[in-house]
Amino acid sequence: PGSRWMIHGPRDYFPSVEVEVIERRKTIPLDHNEGIYIRDVKSGCVRIQQGQSYLLKAHEELWEKTLPDVVEELLVKEGTANTTGPRDKTRMVSFAVPQGSAVQVYDYKNRQARVVFGPDLAMLLPDEHFTVLSLSGGKPKRSNHTQTLLPYLGPDFITDIFTVETSDHARLSLRLSYNRYFDIAVDDGEAAAAIFQVPDFVGDVCKSIASRVRGAVASVPFDTFHKNSADVINTAVFGKNTVLRYDANHLVVTSIDIQAVDPVDDKTRTSLQKSVQLAIDITTQSQEAAAKHDGERREQQARGQLERQQIKDQIEAEKARIELLQLQAESAAVESRGQAIAEAKALAETSDIDGDSHVYLSKLKAQGSKIEASTQVDVITETHSLELEQKKQMNAIELKQVTALAEVNANKMAAIIGAIGTDTLQAMAEAGPEVEAQLLEGLGLSSILPSSGANPLSMFQ
Repeated sequence: PGSRWMIHGPRDYFPSVEVEVIERRKTIPLDHNEGIYIRDVKSGCVRIQQGQSYLLKAHEELWEKTLPDVVEELLVKEGTANTTGPRDKTRMVSFAVPQGSAVQVYDYKNRQARVVFGPDLAMLLPDEHFTVLSLSGGKPKRSNHTQTLLPYLGPDFITDIFTVETSDHARLSLRLSYNRYFDIAVDDGEAAAAIFQVPDFVGDVCKSIASRVRGAVASVPFDTFHKNSADVINTAVFGKNTVLRYDANHLVVTSIDIQAVDPVDDKTRTSLQKSVQLAIDITTQSQEAAAKHDGERREQQARGQLERQQIKDQIEAEKARIELLQLQAESAAVESRGQAIAEAKALAETSDIDGDSHVYLSKLKAQGSKIEASTQVDVITETHSLELEQKKQMNAIELKQVTALAEVNANKMAAIIGAIGTDTLQAMAEAGPEVEAQLLEGLGLSSILPSSGANPLSMFQ
């Protein structure tokens, strides 16, 4: 057929006569959640390109992925496809899985399945397809009523209506609601794949529970079932267990709600009305008897409580009287003890006061004696001081008189010596005792004692 190549712009290209321009291509912008299917025309392999803009190469082309019509309808119905127009089949198929649900994607090339739990975005590779579940629906349940890509993991409920027959051939229509959930872990791939191993888990659960309930109701009469319908149904479904488990897909039924029990034929309806009326009468009588019994019981309880209260009041009054007598005795004892203590304290304080008075008087006498002695010592000291001062003054006067007399004698002597002269004195000194006696007599002196100025003689000793 020839060769294929691509010329990248920007540039001007003028093809020759032998060249045919097949297609003009542009870069396809892609977000991180968008992709395109690309087929290699040489090898025929199909791959997916996503997350970034891409320009097809010369040997590549866009590949259209076809999906079954039911899958296309479910994509539009569940709001994940573009509802404004037909789906672009070259674009990667994506499915937004909501919270609390899961979707299975099967790879037909590798024969492997993977389960995507919500909230997440499931994106199909070229060889992958969604697993479609055909579930029973309606009330009562009909097979292949609902088709869906994602079963809700729960907690959810399933409502069903079916007919049962009691042992006395009373036919009843039961409306039951089953609370259920899938007991699986998100990281357990094998358990997650088990969800899709049972294509119609709703129909299987309803058929299984309806079969158990029919077998249990068929063994009891109508009156027994009407009175104990909840116990009969729960025992039939759960037995001794608290839940009902289906190991094939890990579905767990936790409880059953009996929404309605309606008779199918008129005979059963009449019997049911009579039974209901009888039950109402019995209940009314039972309530009246219970109310009467409860009133009598309350009256007896009130009377007993009154008597017990009276006894308790008497006991409390006796206890109060005993406590009063004890307090009076304690008060008298405290009063007498207080009087004795007060008298003893008064005597002790009187003795203390007398002792303190004697001590204080002794201290005053001692202080008086001390003051008197001190005064006498002061008087004697002052007298001695005065006498000493007087003696000092008398000595000073006498000294003054002697000094004045000595000065007078000295002046007299000096005047005499001055009158005699030094020569006369020298002659007197050289003369004998007789001359001295004459001289002294002439001078009017009895004797003389010469001395030098270096060793003077004291005239007052």
